[in-house]
Amino acid sequence: MKPTEDHQDRNTNETGTAATPPTRRKFLRTLAAAGAAVAGAPAAMNLLNAKAEAAVFRTVPRQWDETVDVLIVGSGFAGLCAAIEATSRGSKALILEKMPIMGGNSIISGGGYNSWTDKLNLREKLKLGSDSAELHIEDTLKGGDYYNIPELVKVFVEGAPATLNWMIDEGDLKLRPILSRIGGHSAFRGHTTMHGTGRGFIEALQKISAKYGVTPIRMNTKLTWIWRQDPSTPVLGVEVQTQRATRNIRINKALILAAGGFGHDVKMRQLFNPNITPAYNCTNQPGATGEVLRCAQAVGADALQLAFIQLYPTADPESGVLDLYALYPGRSPMFGGLFMDVKGKRFVNEMERRDVVARAEIATGAKRAFNVFTAKMIPHITMPDEVNQGVEAGRVWKAASLAELAKKMDISAATLQETIAKHNEYLKAGKDPEFGKPFTSHMLAIDEGPFYAVAQWPAVHHCMGGLRINNAAQVIDIWGDPIPKLYAAGEVAGGVHGANRLGGNAIPTAMVFGRIAGTNAAKEKA
Repeated sequence: MKPTEDHQDRNTNETGTAATPPTRRKFLRTLAAAGAAVAGAPAAMNLLNAKAEAAVFRTVPRQWDETVDVLIVGSGFAGLCAAIEATSRGSKALILEKMPIMGGNSIISGGGYNSWTDKLNLREKLKLGSDSAELHIEDTLKGGDYYNIPELVKVFVEGAPATLNWMIDEGDLKLRPILSRIGGHSAFRGHTTMHGTGRGFIEALQKISAKYGVTPIRMNTKLTWIWRQDPSTPVLGVEVQTQRATRNIRINKALILAAGGFGHDVKMRQLFNPNITPAYNCTNQPGATGEVLRCAQAVGADALQLAFIQLYPTADPESGVLDLYALYPGRSPMFGGLFMDVKGKRFVNEMERRDVVARAEIATGAKRAFNVFTAKMIPHITMPDEVNQGVEAGRVWKAASLAELAKKMDISAATLQETIAKHNEYLKAGKDPEFGKPFTSHMLAIDEGPFYAVAQWPAVHHCMGGLRINNAAQVIDIWGDPIPKLYAAGEVAGGVHGANRLGGNAIPTAMVFGRIAGTNAAKEKA
């Protein structure tokens, strides 16, 4: 069948050897040309205007304030990894950070890093069973209700061990001698730094950055625009707002977006998921807003699954902060820890994934729930000194008896004792008739003190959706093609986690795709 003229336009160029943009792109290029004729300079793309005829309203800078090879927006896990890889391959890389301190959500994160193996052989030393890349992939897909893009999941899972070992070897990363099995996972694969938070990983990446001469991060610099002329051209550079002026930075090789999610952008949250109301606290740092994603959309970037916003079920009920003690409920259930409502009763299978636990908490109708565990579980979930600090700070309750603990929790002592006695019987029998929790040989009875409890409640935590990327971390446009010289990694990129992110998967995802983005950016022709 003879192809139509439009078909030929989409699939051949003047030499007949390469594809040209489809009719929609030709239309936008025509708009750009018209804008250039009026302004006397090349026009820039802007797909955020409501009317197509207003799609072009800015002109590309005639002069640039500076030029770099690889420009990275965001100084968290993904951004640091991208900068290291780009710099180590001979490219001049610059990280921009809009906040006055570096690290974004990464440095205040819970610090769980899922890897199905590691060079320390922790799982084998701790005799915690077997694991594999295939099992980690399947857990992640199932945990995301199969909305995940399988190819992206495979890339992060298979790359997680190498990146963990890289930080151990080159960043002197220190890990606690424990492994967690977080809700939704079927094996022990959660690694934790000695800090107990994401700061430990950040410090390791800073050491690697210093080793390769990564340029110091430029703080208080906010991305306000991405310069691109039309749908067939590469990204040219960015406009940024500093404390002193507006500047335009030209890129020779690539722009990498690693700016995180939009958890603190209430308006954006409500736009995509009205159920995530302003009443919920947020675990994120205040810079977690959506302008970078919007800037990418303005130059044709596609986005997906933006309605998938995760509530962290065990944040501090008062502040919404994800502190060290909010992590215990994610680790203790595998060793026998229980979740209680304000009446002293269980309300969920403690081994369930985060979205299930959060919904169950909300369904109790209260504004608080609890995690109860014992002293003999502590060596499996954290460091004793850390728990003692939590007790002194009033964030963790400690008691010699369950009756004393109930008094501190302000719940019925009789109900708490009955609930725990019942669960101990379930554990002994190996069957949970109430919530169907799968018991394992690692779980311990709550039968002797000291006893501990931590208060918990859901808070906005992670945006699973974001910019569409491919295996090479290239940003994909709304026509399904990579945008030349534009990459994304970390929470700003979607498609890996599906409808629900399993705990401990975000950090390796950000790092693995950050390294891929930096590596590929360095290969771009200037």
